[in-house]
This record gives sequence, C-alpha cells and structure tokens, in this order.
Amino acid sequence: MSIPTMLSLPKNALINLGIRSAENVHYQLSPEELTEQTVARKEGVLNDTGALVIKTGEFTGRSPEDKFIVKDDITSETVHWNDFNLPIEPKDFDQLYKKMLSYLENKEIWVRDCYACADPDYRLNIRVINENPWSNLFAYNMFLRPQEEELKNFKPDWHIIQAPSFNADATIDETRQHNFAIVNFTKRIILIGGSGYTGEIKKGIFTILNFILPHDKHVLSMHCSANMGDDGDTAIFFGLSGTGKTTLSADPHRKLIGDDEHGWTENTVFNFEGGCYAKTIDLSEEKEPEIFHAIRPGALVENVTFFEGTNKIDFSSKKITENTRVSYPLHFISNALEPSIGKPPTNIFFLTADAYGILPPVSKLSAGQAMYQFVSGYTAKVAGTEAGVTEPKSTFSACFGAPFLPLHPVEYADMLGKKIRAHKVNVWMINTGWSGGAYGVGSRIKLSYTRAMISAALEGELDNVEYEAHPIFGMMMPKTCPGVPSEILNPGNTWADKDEYDAKAKELAKQFIKNFEKYASGASEETAGTAPKV
Repeated sequence: MSIPTMLSLPKNALINLGIRSAENVHYQLSPEELTEQTVARKEGVLNDTGALVIKTGEFTGRSPEDKFIVKDDITSETVHWNDFNLPIEPKDFDQLYKKMLSYLENKEIWVRDCYACADPDYRLNIRVINENPWSNLFAYNMFLRPQEEELKNFKPDWHIIQAPSFNADATIDETRQHNFAIVNFTKRIILIGGSGYTGEIKKGIFTILNFILPHDKHVLSMHCSANMGDDGDTAIFFGLSGTGKTTLSADPHRKLIGDDEHGWTENTVFNFEGGCYAKTIDLSEEKEPEIFHAIRPGALVENVTFFEGTNKIDFSSKKITENTRVSYPLHFISNALEPSIGKPPTNIFFLTADAYGILPPVSKLSAGQAMYQFVSGYTAKVAGTEAGVTEPKSTFSACFGAPFLPLHPVEYADMLGKKIRAHKVNVWMINTGWSGGAYGVGSRIKLSYTRAMISAALEGELDNVEYEAHPIFGMMMPKTCPGVPSEILNPGNTWADKDEYDAKAKELAKQFIKNFEKYASGASEETAGTAPKV
C-alpha cells in the first residue's frame, strides 16, 4: 500500500477556474496511489512486471484535424494558420469552457501541479486537471516534478483541463466533431475533451512552447532527442516517427538528455519534459533494453494486448493499434542526465527512413542544406504501415514536427541556421532506411552500420576523410567510414541498374521541390538555393 500524500490544493485554485464544487479532489497523488485507484475503478490492470496497462478508448493517437487555437489579439497575426493550426473564435472557446466546467462539477477529479522546461530560466508551471487517475499518472510521468517545498507557493502559468468523457456538440460548439483540443494563449488554458489519448496532454504543452519560446524568448524549440558524451558534447537527433530518433539517441556510452522535446538557448540545450513516451510496437529486450526495463511499477502502458491467459504483454500485437505506447519518468532510464540540461550541440543528425533507397546512409550538410532539409522534414513510409499503402510513400513534415508548430516553419529554420553558424555545428543526414533499391527490392541498412556512422561523426572520425557530392541532392558523402563497407556509402553504386537509380532519384527530388514550394516565399536565397538539381 502507498502512503497517502498530505499535500493539499490551494483553497481557491478550482473556484478561480470556475469549478465551484467537486465531489472529491485528489491532489498530487503518488504513482502508487494513482495506479491503485485505476485498478480499483476497473479502468486498468497490472501486467506481469507491475506496470499499469490501460486502453485510451476511441482514440489511440492524436487527432490533428480536431486541434484548435483561439484566434485573438495574440494569435491572429502571428500563428501560421493551416491544416494543423485551425482557428476558433474566443466566444466558442468560452462557451465550451463553461460547458466543460459544468460537466466536471460534483465529479471526482485529479489535480497535479508540475512544470515544463528543465532550464530554470524558462520554467513553465502547469496545473493539470483530469477526470480519471491514469491520465493524472501520465502527467506525473511526462512533466517535471516539483519538490514538496516548491508546491507551497506554486502559481500555475497554464492550466490543462482534460475530460475524455465530455463530448462537444459540433453543431453548436464549432468543433469538427465531438473530440477537441483547444489552446487559448490569452487565458493560458488548454481544453481537451472527447479523447482519452494521453498524448494530447503532452503535445498541448509542446505546442504552446513552440510559440512562447521562439516568439517571446528567442529560444529555438525542437522536436528532437538529445544526448551528451563524457566530454560534455551534445548531439541532437531530429526525425519523424519510425526513423530511429529514440533508438539512436539511447546510447549506453552517452547520457540521455531527453527523447522528444527540447529548447536551444545561447548556452544550453534543455529537455521540456520529465519523462519519455515511447512506442512499444515490436519492443524487445534485445532491441530496446532501456525501454523494455522501464515497463515496471509507475509506468503507464497504453493499448497493448496480452498473450492469451496471461498478463504478459504481446508487443507484436496491433490488435488495438500500431501506436502502442508507454510513459515513464526519465529517471527510469539508467543513463538519464539530471537535470536534463546540456551545452549547445556539437553535432546535429537529421534521421530519415528513406524507403526509396535514394539518399546516402550518411552525408554532411552545409548550413543552407540543413535549413532546407529541416523545413522539408522528409521520410518515406514502407508498404504495410498504413491501409492501402503498397509501395513507399513520401512524408514531409516541416521541422520534423509540423502538427505542433504555431509559427511559420521558416521562422524555426532561420533560428536553426543562425545557431548552426554561431556554434559551428556539424550537421549530418542519416538514412536509416533502404539501400540497393527501394523497399521490396533493396535491404534495410543495418542498425550496426548506422550506429557506426553516428559514432564516427561524434568522435571526429569523418572530419578528415574524402567526400563526394551527391549529383542530385548535393549533400557531401564520405568515401570511407570506420565500421561501414565503403561500397554502400554512395547509394547509386548499390543499385543493380544505375540508370534506374538516377531516374528514381530525380522523381524523389521533384517531390522535395514541390513540397518546398509552400515555404519558398519566406525562405532565404541560401536555403532555397540548396534544392535538389533535376
């Protein structure tokens, strides 16, 4: 049994929000208490290692088409309105807010005070209000945890109110459907309703930091992982889902700063979060030992199934979703850096899983090329990852995180370019995808080779080798790399038919050029001038 907490919520904390009464308010409960309550309410079960396993219900992933930003004096001229940043009027927010508070009255609720940003100069205090204990456990795991002494005078900068069982009426509330996530920068409130997917909580805060830090604090916010070597050298890894961002930053010889969200100031790279939210599909002890062993008491595992007749997780199962997840505090990782703050990076890696087999497995980028690739945010999915996908499919997500960027992508790219120059950062592109042909013809580049390339870059072993330019994409390809067969370093040499490689490379280049058209008007000549040559 856990020891009940003696902490109490400030007297007017909920009344000031508009929640006049609640049946029972649980404040700052421990992971043990939240786990016990979830099991007692039959909302989750324990697996064989003691982790809490829950189902998030109708939604097992984010719903980008149902994310809104209140359009007001702060946001109307600053937010880059698009398919990810959808406007909603202040009056519609106010109406939905009142309905949501009315729904929560006389209900049992869970409240947690926490914060984002490990660098104290940029700390953002957050008060999270949930209608179930397991969502509150997610907030405990993912945000930074104040000391008890800090809670005595805790003043929230932002509130998150999350009620999965509260549904909007789209015909009245101006939402697309019954679920929603709405950010109000003026009132500093995030409303989440109609969805139990916990990632909406995490990404709501990431979205606001992607506005506040670059716009107000001149800090570059980044969707990336980061680690640090024994000499204090920081490395940053950008990449879309499935490119190896978590896997490749989890290096037993380096300290993990964080696996997903960071800020880059003049003097530091710091983690926004206090935990990790890792995919568990096909998880194994051999491939991901740190994540595998983090699934223990205190961890929250989402949407997995068990082997029949047991409480042992079948990590290969996609019965509920392919997007199975686990959240856990950063200290569950044995080599986590605390506090999670490093120096400005020495090396940046852009990770892409190129299922076309076109891009080189390792290449070096100029500052202009880095900005172009950053704005492009490219990877290619393989057949079978989505219904109806029978051949490789290109995906472009600006700055490797388009759905979470309130500002124009070029603003983030310009900041990145200035920092790369100021700190003389090496920028590398790593293809973790295919070689010798596209998916179905070629083969996946061995993880051992990819690790060897990254180690060589980190240790300066690629500083003095001979390079050659890719004839179409322009990035510089090393002719040799320790631990890697030289014949795979130039992708054109790995294809049986060189003419076919050239033709497919030009096809991919045209996709890059077409995608970049939407950003070209705001891009510098240096950036635009590094586009592929067809």
